[in-house]
Amino acid sequence: MKNQHPRGPRIRGRRIRRPRDPRGRIPARRAALAATATLVLAIGAPAASNGARPGPPAARAPALPGSATPDDGPPCPLAPGQDTRMSEGMPTGPGYSRSTGTVHALTLMIDFPDVPGEGTARRRFAEFFPRTAQWFARSSYGRLDYRPATPVDRWLRMPRPFHSYGIERGSTFEPGYRKLLRDLARAADPLVDFRRYDLVNVLITPNAGPPAAHTVLSVTFSGNQEAPRADGVPLANASFIYSRQDDGTGSFAANGFRVLPHENGHAFGLPDLYTAHGADHAGHWDVMSEDWGAGNDLFAWHKWKLGWLTPDQVACASQPGVSTYGISPLGRPDGGTKLVFVPLSDSAGYAIEVRTNEGNDEGVCRPGVLISRVDARADSGEAPITVLDATADSGGCTREPNVHPELSDATYQPGGHLDDREHGLRIAVTGRDADGGYRVKVTRSE
Repeated sequence: MKNQHPRGPRIRGRRIRRPRDPRGRIPARRAALAATATLVLAIGAPAASNGARPGPPAARAPALPGSATPDDGPPCPLAPGQDTRMSEGMPTGPGYSRSTGTVHALTLMIDFPDVPGEGTARRRFAEFFPRTAQWFARSSYGRLDYRPATPVDRWLRMPRPFHSYGIERGSTFEPGYRKLLRDLARAADPLVDFRRYDLVNVLITPNAGPPAAHTVLSVTFSGNQEAPRADGVPLANASFIYSRQDDGTGSFAANGFRVLPHENGHAFGLPDLYTAHGADHAGHWDVMSEDWGAGNDLFAWHKWKLGWLTPDQVACASQPGVSTYGISPLGRPDGGTKLVFVPLSDSAGYAIEVRTNEGNDEGVCRPGVLISRVDARADSGEAPITVLDATADSGGCTREPNVHPELSDATYQPGGHLDDREHGLRIAVTGRDADGGYRVKVTRSE
């Protein structure tokens, strides 16, 4: 694909909120900004069911985040973000879909009288499944059983022409999307019991709207309890997928399905990681930042927030003195520590993880220790996570089209370290084990 853009607006809670992000940038124009701001972060309970309809329990239900206490020290502080639409704070606010156990995703393919379906609806469905479900299974270590039900195996025709909904980039929920969701509910009502599903995927015929190479319309409205109701339940978490991510040859990109894991990430309560001006602070290290190009996963912080890491996989370096940790690669479905968090105050800190080209992370070109800063005060689209670049101004190690190159080699290697003099802190990578894990030493004077 030639160009790709950030996603569209979100809705949370009872009030429609318009994003501060103008949503018109392309990755090639994103500037890598220096990461100098102090961070605010929260560690706490997992993403709960948030009012979602109950489903079968997971085969391996994860324990609650926020209880990791290495060396018998106090737990990491709890400080959910305040006054944000969608933040990195924990616990995740109410209204989102649950992110563990069995999640039933209603998937409908729709077309319009003036834009009849391109190809078959089954082919459109196959562009995203089973790969989306497989991506979530790998990323969650089996803790999310994502089931994409498609009870209507044909194009579901909307009663109005596509242009009548007035949908364009940046469109808010009112009035166009409310009208579209209401029409969809009415059309599907005789065929679908909406009470059986946790979230809704609307796969729109790709000839409706502009190509993704020109602009991206795909959008999620999440936590919206005032959405139209069907079978007595609000369609509160709905993702709308347009066009196709192009691989540059006019064909659907092999990894283009990841637009759906990105959008479903919002349904689970994850924010966008890019900024209002198109700056990229997270690079290709998380699908909530870039969902095109070679495959990528989520930050360890996001996996903790979603309930995919257990307490014994998270360490909290909160005490003065020297602490050492062995960290297992994030892409491996094994035990061991996956995330070390270093709080700076009751609401600030660094996240440390190991990234290799395993699991969903096939695009990693410089395996090593990734250090990022998480800011629970930053809203979606305000760079809530910033990767600290161990090789600043190097130009990166990837040549993948439309992937932010500068941060692709951001990982720290043995002998490398990060100093935060303001907080009397050093994070040093002291070695690499034969099995691919890394050893990290955290030294803090306060």
